[in-house]
Amino acid sequence: MHSGAHGVAAAAATRNVAVPVALVQATKAFGGTIALKDASFELRSGEVLALLGENGAGKSTCVKLLAGVHSPTSGHVEVDGKPAVFHTPHDAQAAGIAVMHQHPGLFPDLSVAENIYLGHMPRDRFGGIDNTAMLAGARQVLATVGLDVPAATRLGTLRTSEQQLVEIARALSLDARVLIMDEPTAALSQREVERLFSVVADLRLHGVAMMFVGHRMDEIFRIADRIAVLRDGRLIGVKPKAELGRAASISMMVGREVSDLYPERDHATGALVLEARGLSRAGGFAGIDLKLHAGEVLGLGGLVGSGRTEIARVLFGIDQPDAGEILIDGEAVRFASARDAMGARIAYVSEDRMGQSLVMDFSILDNAVLPILDKAAASGLYSTDRAIDLVADWLKRMKLRFSGYGQPVKELSGGNQQKVVLAKWLRTEPRVLILDEPTQGIDVGTKAEVHAMIADLSAQGMAILLISSEMPELIGMCDRIVVLREGRQTAEFARGEATQEKVLEAATKTDERVDPAAQAARVSLKDEKGGPFDFLKRREFGLLAAILAVAIPVTILNPRMVSAANLTAVSMDAALLVVAALAQMLVLITRNIDLSIAAVIGLSAYMAASMVQAYPGLDIGIGLATACAVGVVAGLINGLVVTRGKIPAIVVTLASMSIFRGFNSIWAAGDQISADEVTQAWLDMTGLKIAGVPLIVVIAIVILCAGYVLLYRTAIGRELFATGSNPDGARLIGIPVDRRILLAFGMAGLLGGLCGALWASRYATIDARVALGFELTVIASAVVGGVAIRGGSGTLLGIILGALTLLVIKNGLTLVRVDPLWLQGVYGLVILVAIGIDTFIVRRAEQARQARAR
Repeated sequence: MHSGAHGVAAAAATRNVAVPVALVQATKAFGGTIALKDASFELRSGEVLALLGENGAGKSTCVKLLAGVHSPTSGHVEVDGKPAVFHTPHDAQAAGIAVMHQHPGLFPDLSVAENIYLGHMPRDRFGGIDNTAMLAGARQVLATVGLDVPAATRLGTLRTSEQQLVEIARALSLDARVLIMDEPTAALSQREVERLFSVVADLRLHGVAMMFVGHRMDEIFRIADRIAVLRDGRLIGVKPKAELGRAASISMMVGREVSDLYPERDHATGALVLEARGLSRAGGFAGIDLKLHAGEVLGLGGLVGSGRTEIARVLFGIDQPDAGEILIDGEAVRFASARDAMGARIAYVSEDRMGQSLVMDFSILDNAVLPILDKAAASGLYSTDRAIDLVADWLKRMKLRFSGYGQPVKELSGGNQQKVVLAKWLRTEPRVLILDEPTQGIDVGTKAEVHAMIADLSAQGMAILLISSEMPELIGMCDRIVVLREGRQTAEFARGEATQEKVLEAATKTDERVDPAAQAARVSLKDEKGGPFDFLKRREFGLLAAILAVAIPVTILNPRMVSAANLTAVSMDAALLVVAALAQMLVLITRNIDLSIAAVIGLSAYMAASMVQAYPGLDIGIGLATACAVGVVAGLINGLVVTRGKIPAIVVTLASMSIFRGFNSIWAAGDQISADEVTQAWLDMTGLKIAGVPLIVVIAIVILCAGYVLLYRTAIGRELFATGSNPDGARLIGIPVDRRILLAFGMAGLLGGLCGALWASRYATIDARVALGFELTVIASAVVGGVAIRGGSGTLLGIILGALTLLVIKNGLTLVRVDPLWLQGVYGLVILVAIGIDTFIVRRAEQARQARAR
């Protein structure tokens, strides 16, 4: 054992305090970069250890080592005084460690209850998900954190702060003896922070060991028992809170004194630059009057959801006001878009750094030059050298820590990402700068730099609107503070008049004027219950409308549309298409795609027919076994290349589509297997009827039932959805993402092979051209049915209706003798109508969610 391990054990023994987990001389290197070097500290039962450090100091690395996301390069994690190796987050959870990650590993397409229990779902006696127990447990932990929403609510309908509370509830559901909180309060309102701290106090009494990672010094010194400080990947020290003042802790973090966190500002303000009169937007805010002068820093205070960001979005032209006006230099203006606001020299730094301010896969240079891209391509051609000349000076002023202009911005720490955002907008040379939570999630040292920059810009005459949830920041930086509550102004304080108590009182005082839309949204969500016709609220309504829009007029023109023979033929075609669409759905929900599905069907069909022809005594058995084996092998090949080779699925399956087609053509060598070359039993496999229903339809129903059980009643099925909804989040909670993607491709191949066997039985005559071009119909069925290309979302009812929609369109146009050349055009029109209805419904749901957030 290392000497550091002896030190940790000896310290624990001396104080007779239980130490469930510790880091011992832990070092973590990524390539040639050392993120953490020889760090040793312990988490004690019934105590909170606060971990401080600037962005990039190694805090998140410590969290991920303890969470099992990373393994130490050297040193080790100690559990109950013994070295432990965490290969996955599941290993850490098994050791009793629960983690609230800085960027929550949540899944917007799943329910709140599923988000809480994903990875450790309660099981019933058959091994499936025990939904009753899961919902009951979710309601209990939601009550603990003070979140009053139904456990069955889809997570994506909740506002950001509520989702953060779900992340906290998830950690509590593990009933862990160690709780690690990485920036848990960043998106919470003051009321929600108080609730979290009461939960922490209760856990302390129950002997839970906790680690709190944060940047807000008020919270750190309120909640911590001991404080550990990291700087540049090294542990500077661990001391009891009583022995470490704020100034000393900040000095340890940054390696220097930071006495000017809120710099002195004594310059005079200038002329009126921007004014809002009676500005209102339904569901957001009403009757807002603001005046912003040159050289002034005007603060907007209030709780999360008070309308601050919505005002900023209207001032920047992203959203349009319903009433009131905006004036620049005393003249009324109307911004139809953000481009118009930029033309008036207004810049807006959004609170959502990763979602709205940066393109995370782009380089630092590409992000920094985006607002002035036309200047970097003055002659029509983009010049990297010119782009660097345009932004290098501002990036240098921001003291950005980076390896090169081509470095992806996602590799930077939060503080350095924020510096890129600020440099990007300051390069536009604005007169008015709107800063929405500019220091959220950044360390004290960077925060001091941002404050100094704000002071400097205001001294140069820039008008600044500052939105912040940190009252010390508002009071320390602003000349005036306007306080909002539920979209209305409740108070205004001049510099020197504002105190935290006054601002908080103005932000929370009772106001009977509650927006009826917001109240209705709250009630509707609270009382939300499932009903038998809930599906009519979703995309399926559009698909039903499209089917009826075709079927009714066609039936009037040609009654054969509803004849028994036609309905049987359509149902048999639908059975094949639905099985193939289910295969595509399995892949799509994992955020991938399978363009080779039709080629797999064709290859499986020909191989199955060939084996039935060669071994007629084994007909059905040999045919099904061959088709399924071919499909599984093809699917696994696709999945292995995607997961192991890290090649996009669209590229892999486009190539394999050609390979499978080519192999089939070589194998067939131009031959055709006709109906008289296979057994009658093989043909009857799909042609027979059971109670008047074709056997192929019965087989498809059985497959769909099995698909329902897999996707909605097993933990693996929910993990498939989670993999597509948030791959990085899935990895954080221990879901084996690559294995789930491989499983999806394997099952899709199996279904494709089975579909090939059914195709060979249904159509009898088989050659190498089977299902040629069918992949487009399959993908369209899934996507029109509501399976999201982005992954994580889709329903079996949706793909059934999607398949029926396309087949009814094709069948109807054939019956009314429409020129086949029109078919694709009508296809597209009806698809647009269905998706248009769906978009309208989604937009209404989003408006209700935004109203609820007020």
